[in-house]
Amino acid sequence: MYKENELLHQFEEQPVSNLFPELKEMQSNVLSLNVLNIPNSCRRLTAFGCQSGYVGICHVDQYSKTVLHEWNMQQDGPISKVVLFSLTNFIEKKGYDGLQQAPSNVPGGESVEEHNLLVTSTIELSVVYRNVLKDGLNEQLILPESDQYDSVLCALVVDVDFDGVKEILLGTYGQELLCYKYIRNGSADPDTISCDPAVQAAGEFCLLWKRSFLSPLLSMVYVDLTYDGLSELAVSSLKGLHILQHSLNQTTALVLDRLRRKVTELENRSNASKTDESHQDHCTEGNRAQNSTF
Repeated sequence: MYKENELLHQFEEQPVSNLFPELKEMQSNVLSLNVLNIPNSCRRLTAFGCQSGYVGICHVDQYSKTVLHEWNMQQDGPISKVVLFSLTNFIEKKGYDGLQQAPSNVPGGESVEEHNLLVTSTIELSVVYRNVLKDGLNEQLILPESDQYDSVLCALVVDVDFDGVKEILLGTYGQELLCYKYIRNGSADPDTISCDPAVQAAGEFCLLWKRSFLSPLLSMVYVDLTYDGLSELAVSSLKGLHILQHSLNQTTALVLDRLRRKVTELENRSNASKTDESHQDHCTEGNRAQNSTF
């Protein structure tokens, strides 16, 4: 770790333990590192994967520089990528999903988001560990077929279908881009997702789609390159850069459908409010008539 010396106008090496006590003693060369600041708190999660297959995750208090909790495990092969993420961006509210933002905290500063850990390996199946703050590395969900296309070199967790739930994208040395979606309670569409019904009932990741390229995939980023409000998926391969864009027709249809739902929701809410006001006025007039009789 290097820190700038403003007097000498140079960067000087500093002990890692000064800011990152969880990285003081590593089991092997670190190939992937991911740090997530927990919202509305002074704590963070730090995950790292090593060349030896060692995976570690630490819960750290950033003010006191102390490690509150630590979990680790040993895999058979080098770890290519670790990603800390939360699956859900939005929640369904009053029958309308996609626009209502989910709360990220509750009174007292405690986050209610489930923080998950994606671990990809060069020779093993990729896995997701659910709710690591609560269960550590005990609840493991496997990404099926993730070891069938050579080593996984890159990974990304983004919402590519605009349903408020993030998907997992894996790029492999076998020239395949894999997209996984979390399915539970039998919510998968059999026409679009091939998933075991028993797996759906328990909650699992299923392969949503895959796409082939002409060379190994090295890295990915999801960003709005054209400044049209829609993010593109930029995929870097061994022989070039590929830009994947959303279908404008499908996106337009999705926006119009959600706007219609929103208008219907507002109209229903307005009608309900008028009905309540009319009922209150009727009760008030009845009370006045009764008082005048006496």
